[in-house]
Amino acid sequence: MAVPPGGVPDPDLLARARLLTAPSLGASLVREVERITGRRAEPMGSAPPDGPHLCVGASLPDAWRTGRLVWFHSVNAGTDALLAAGPWPAGALLTRTVGRMGERIAQYVLAWILAECQSVPEFAAQHARAEWRRLPSELAAGQTALIYGTGRIGAAVAGLLHGCGIRTVGVARTARAVPPPGFDRVIGTGGDTGALATARWVVSALPLTGATAGFFGANRFAAVRGATFVNVGRGATVDMGAMEAALRDGSVRRAVLDVLPEEPAAPGDRCWRLPRTVITSHSAGITADEDVATDFGTCWSDVREGRVPRLAVDVGRGY
Repeated sequence: MAVPPGGVPDPDLLARARLLTAPSLGASLVREVERITGRRAEPMGSAPPDGPHLCVGASLPDAWRTGRLVWFHSVNAGTDALLAAGPWPAGALLTRTVGRMGERIAQYVLAWILAECQSVPEFAAQHARAEWRRLPSELAAGQTALIYGTGRIGAAVAGLLHGCGIRTVGVARTARAVPPPGFDRVIGTGGDTGALATARWVVSALPLTGATAGFFGANRFAAVRGATFVNVGRGATVDMGAMEAALRDGSVRRAVLDVLPEEPAAPGDRCWRLPRTVITSHSAGITADEDVATDFGTCWSDVREGRVPRLAVDVGRGY
């Protein structure tokens, strides 16, 4: 049942594989998955079937991590929790759902940037006090956004910000002589200190891997000079203590956090008391059923035609 070097399941094996869907999937989405595959779906239970199977869902229990798994399509874009939950079955294809997540996250980032430029948080506070006082506005155009992560989500963020006249500098593992569309330039993570000092906004769209855990620590926050930090990637890429210290000494102007290391945060969690910080409920890029159906359908077509899906995950790298 091993996936061949090309990364695509054997067609005969795929033809025999039973289709299993997570109980959390809505009836309309299950029907669409059935239409795409041309086979009837069965709900995932406590134990996997004896023969080959492919699954669509969010999580994979230990009992299902066997050599009988041919393919797992995740309804989420991030697969770090899925891979961290246990060893991934050798040879099993893993694909993910991205859909229009990049577009949604890009709008989220732009909304908070423009809200800050127009003093929306301050005006909201004044309104609550019935206070009339003019506040200055700030132009976003001409300023710099440093965007960590130059994949689909980071590129979508860069494209939207660039369209508003914001200078976009991407940060990837290595610098690129020719930047992807939407970026003015791309630098490597080893040379980001100077860029952190000149950025007005620092946006993280990093996935969580062994290399990115605690990535934003004391050294990086110490290099910031008054930028606002926006995290739409993964909460565990940030050392929360280091970020709090940077907020309190003013190195970080404010923070907008859609993700946290531990979610949901308890009412008494220290994160709710961070100065000049807004926390949203991991909702910047919520995946819709149509996203799952569209991306699964694309992956299905790729696999049927012997191509490695564009949305396949390198389980060794974690993304």
